[in-house]
Amino acid sequence: MQAVWYERFGPAPEVLIHGDLPDPGPGPGEVLVRVRASGINPSDVKLRAGARPGATMAFTRIVPHSDGAGEIVAAGDGVDPNRLGARVWLWNAGWQRAMGSAAELIALPAHQAVDLPEGTSFAEGACLGIPAVTAWYALFRDGPIAGQTVLVTGGAGAVGRYACQMAAIGGARVIATVSSAEKAAHAGAAEWVNYRETDVAAAVLEMTGGAGVDRIVEVDFAANQAASLALIRPGGTIAAYASASQMAPVLQFYPFMFKNVTLQMPIVYQLDPATHARAEADIARWLAAGQLSHAVVPAGRLADTAEAHRLVESSAKLGTVVVEV
Repeated sequence: MQAVWYERFGPAPEVLIHGDLPDPGPGPGEVLVRVRASGINPSDVKLRAGARPGATMAFTRIVPHSDGAGEIVAAGDGVDPNRLGARVWLWNAGWQRAMGSAAELIALPAHQAVDLPEGTSFAEGACLGIPAVTAWYALFRDGPIAGQTVLVTGGAGAVGRYACQMAAIGGARVIATVSSAEKAAHAGAAEWVNYRETDVAAAVLEMTGGAGVDRIVEVDFAANQAASLALIRPGGTIAAYASASQMAPVLQFYPFMFKNVTLQMPIVYQLDPATHARAEADIARWLAAGQLSHAVVPAGRLADTAEAHRLVESSAKLGTVVVEV
């Protein structure tokens, strides 16, 4: 099979290899998926670059990417044979594994291949694993959000855009922060604040009559901590899935404590099976109803993966970068 892999950390053009690897086979409880699209997330490029603290090569050869979509072409022992031919989206394909979705074939546990409705393309399915599930977890981890006011920072990002849609579907009032009118249109939130031109805390307090917000889906905890503290209502929740501006920020512990704030740090790699199944069920229902739109950034084919990684690193894109396989 054709695949892309790396054997050392470094810049994408220098370390990513496109070539042939032996075809995998499904083990017990696994399915073999013919990959049609491979999604590339910031975490994928950071792992390839060795940018994580204390990063070491866990395997001598790593096929990258956690997200993807395709068709089940073989089933291992213990897997329902009726799943053969099913269209599926993949999650955690590359998490603590040597074989991710940047290949024509991948064998992985059957529950990590989720049925994909006919109305959703493979490229769109390759956007779901990290961005959509992160958005769902940040919103619905602890129950319904109907009637809440939700602030989504970075609403034009891959996670933020899904969070804006899902929060609205869930019956919440949604306010997004963005850096331009173009990105506001991309985010799709009815209400938004340009954080480059406006004091976010003052603007959102004015929009909410001084009440603030019940929940914040946070793209950069360190950069936005002061605004979050000013905006979050007593008993509110901040779900911060990144803090890129400062990886070890100083926490305003007592100010948050005296507002009885819940701080969550969601990461989809560590979701327990029951919670992930809840996310899958909601996403399946919304996909079937046509309630989710997807921001696919086409980046060529498997041989173009190095350039696709550079596109992710440049941040010069709106959506999830996807290569066809």
